[in-house]
Amino acid sequence: MSNGGLGYWTRLRRLAGAWLNDRRQFRAGRLDRTCPICGYHGVFISVGHPGRWDARCLSCGSRERHRLLHLWVIEGGGDKLAGKRILHFAPEKVIMRRMAGNPLYETADLMQEGVTHQLDITDIHLPDASYDVVMANHVLEHIPDDRKAMRELFRLLKPGGIGLFTVPINATRQSTYENPAITGKAERWAHFSAHDHLRYYGLDFADRLTEAGFAVETFRMTPEEEVRYGLLRDEWLYIARKPDV
Repeated sequence: MSNGGLGYWTRLRRLAGAWLNDRRQFRAGRLDRTCPICGYHGVFISVGHPGRWDARCLSCGSRERHRLLHLWVIEGGGDKLAGKRILHFAPEKVIMRRMAGNPLYETADLMQEGVTHQLDITDIHLPDASYDVVMANHVLEHIPDDRKAMRELFRLLKPGGIGLFTVPINATRQSTYENPAITGKAERWAHFSAHDHLRYYGLDFADRLTEAGFAVETFRMTPEEEVRYGLLRDEWLYIARKPDV
């Protein structure tokens, strides 16, 4: 993933938008953060509704999950994704910009325009064992049959390939909370923290990946680094590997 932020006017527009959306975030002194993706050092701004302070890089627009992924990619030096054929589901602009020009990077989504493959993550009409890496950031909580999606992602990977996943996690609960009877937007906000979320994962998210065949590890930074890079304290990256044999 290459570096580089956006221009002065983009930063100014984002700053003004954040101020208009929630000016309280600027009333108290804010710590400067560092974006490991583009190298920006300064105040991060809010994102989402309601706004989550200190979340978005003012330069490249990255959120916490993107910076965490990037830190894993560059861990130990180099680029873990170099030379890998990648399929990225529900691709975010900040990652697409950094992958621009990479012929091994492909995107997929059911509704999003401009992707390489328009498809359903639970019924992927692509060959078995055709990718080295599959990526999905905050996708699986939206999928009715997430276990079927996990099996499809496992199928797509070559032996030894990896899936890179982030999802909202309630780390205080072992079991995922889901109830198909909850369908209204207000009810989903109350139960799952977003109107289009179908569940709130517990620590057993890793167990679901294991059931699909993956060997699962997690990646996170130290508490000090979480502050420095503006990461979430309750989010980590799941690295799901398909066994070599």
